Amino acid sequence: MELRKPFFCSWAFPFVVVFVQVTNGFYLPGSYMHTYSNKDPILAKVNSLTSIETELPFSYYSLPYCPPVGGIKKSAENLGELLMGDQIDNSPYRFRMNVNETVYLCTASPLNEHEVKLLKQRTRDLYQVNMILDNLPVMRFTNQNGVKIQWTGFPVGYTPPDGGADYIINHLKFTVLVHEYEGSGVQIVGTGEEGLGVISESDKKKASGYEIVGFQVVPCSIKYDPEVMAKHKMYDTLSPINCPTELEKYQVIREQERISFTYEVEFVKSNIRWPSRWDAYLKMEGSRVHWFSILNSLMVISFLAGIVFVIFLRTVRRDLTRYEELDKETQAQMNEELSGWKLVVGDVFREPYCSKLLCVMVGDGVQILGMGGVTIVFAALGFMSPASRGMLLTGMILLYLILGIAAGYVSVRVWRTIKGTAEGWRSISWLAACFFPGIAFIILTVLNFILWSSNSTGAIPISLYFELFFLWFCISVPLTLIGGFMGTKAQPIEYPVRTNQIPREIPARKYPSWLLVLGAGTLPFGTLFIELFFILSSIWLGRFYYVFGFLLVVLLLLIIVCAEVSVVLTYMHLCVEDWQWWWKAFFASGSVALYVFLYSINYLVFDLQSLSGPVSATLYLGYSLLMAIAIMLSTGTIGFLMSFYFVHYLFSSVKID
Repeated sequence: MELRKPFFCSWAFPFVVVFVQVTNGFYLPGSYMHTYSNKDPILAKVNSLTSIETELPFSYYSLPYCPPVGGIKKSAENLGELLMGDQIDNSPYRFRMNVNETVYLCTASPLNEHEVKLLKQRTRDLYQVNMILDNLPVMRFTNQNGVKIQWTGFPVGYTPPDGGADYIINHLKFTVLVHEYEGSGVQIVGTGEEGLGVISESDKKKASGYEIVGFQVVPCSIKYDPEVMAKHKMYDTLSPINCPTELEKYQVIREQERISFTYEVEFVKSNIRWPSRWDAYLKMEGSRVHWFSILNSLMVISFLAGIVFVIFLRTVRRDLTRYEELDKETQAQMNEELSGWKLVVGDVFREPYCSKLLCVMVGDGVQILGMGGVTIVFAALGFMSPASRGMLLTGMILLYLILGIAAGYVSVRVWRTIKGTAEGWRSISWLAACFFPGIAFIILTVLNFILWSSNSTGAIPISLYFELFFLWFCISVPLTLIGGFMGTKAQPIEYPVRTNQIPREIPARKYPSWLLVLGAGTLPFGTLFIELFFILSSIWLGRFYYVFGFLLVVLLLLIIVCAEVSVVLTYMHLCVEDWQWWWKAFFASGSVALYVFLYSINYLVFDLQSLSGPVSATLYLGYSLLMAIAIMLSTGTIGFLMSFYFVHYLFSSVKID
């Protein structure tokens, strides 16, 4: 029995699992298992054409392929799929379970100049056709220098090394791996695009049949006689076809050519079980290097940060212990000869410049950090299935909207602490609700105009713009205002010392303090740069990323290192009588975003050499800039809050009149 539920059920299913007592076991993650009987029809779908050279997705039917019977019908897509540029349509490719056959599809009309130009351009830009069968993307294998390489999708066409004519892929040899399911009565809970589904004991006979556990393809280019092929009707059975090896027998792309499309399918029984069918896609190449590199980075960064922090704690504790052991007369005499951080006792809590902006950035940082942290935890526990396209991005957006209440609360709480009054909390809440979304809106709008001009499916439709605006205005903004109101009612944070009316002059330094602040970002960057490489490869090279357990460990270590770095930098500034620590504490850890952006440029130059054209580079840099801003706000917030707690604790631990 298949149950269709709204999207929120995908989030509720862990609680369902807890209360279902009749199960013998459950599978997490994955989509609801679909079993087929012999000769049952199986329909394949097509997703957007993609390329690692341009990063501009296009509709499958933007090229002169065979249309499906009954016309093109789009599949229902969630918010994440739309934002990622996915456009899933039905296709003319249809199979029958366990029926091996070679099938004729259609013979296209003679190619015109525009179609030839488009096919040649898509072929030379290395565009891939992405097909889906039973929620599995099609996979192909190639051999390069004796190494077997796995790809998802197959190319639009083929261009020989001499760069002469271009040839279209018009024959596909599919291999569908199936596993016979006996209906053991094991209850299966899934979270795929089909929604929440349960197979119970009473349904085991109904569920018996064959499961699809693999979908592979070998693409070919074959020159047919269009006059002979046109006599066939769609889905007529043909005799088996062998893929040619000579270029003369390939189907060339040129004007007035009539291209015939065919395919063949072979069903092969496999020992792969349905819960393990995604293992082939999630297997990361070079896993040993990946694991050992991350482990090495974690150990080195933890060791260095631990040494710095231990030395720092011993130094502060020694200062406090020596001071507290003195009698009152000696303390009074010592107060006249104070040096270092004790001299700024009357200025350390003086209001920083641009305090309103600081409060807003800290609030937005809490919102982004909460969104990222909860998403990574859920993904590490297996709740974000790769079978559910767009679920990760959809979940992140929903979490961001809900955590507006945290942004409003923290922003107003910090504002009330700095000002000593809650007056103006409404403007703080509104700014917190608009600051990062406004930046994201500006960047995405500029990039969207570029995508619109290229007729790419990656462009956000106007209707989706209004939907996002509606979600932000009706969910995030009210929650941010509610959080701000809660911040006005919270217990105020009182300073342990009074602030002098006249600010103390900061001694001149040989080098700018901001130089030290920018340099501090290298330590947090050392924590995440290896994982950043794999994330960028996943986004821009079309690879699956599913090692969220490592990412969770990196996130935890990053939080610790950001906190330690900011505290150490704050203490160093106070020791040289620099009481303007607020913004420096924020950017001591937030400066890691600068190195992330520079690393993104380095990745573009040296690892994305195939990326061609100013449009693709602009898209890459735009998305990288948005990512860097989000990282700056979240890591800067960690450093600021930890430094504030440290300064408050430090000056409340010593009595200075």
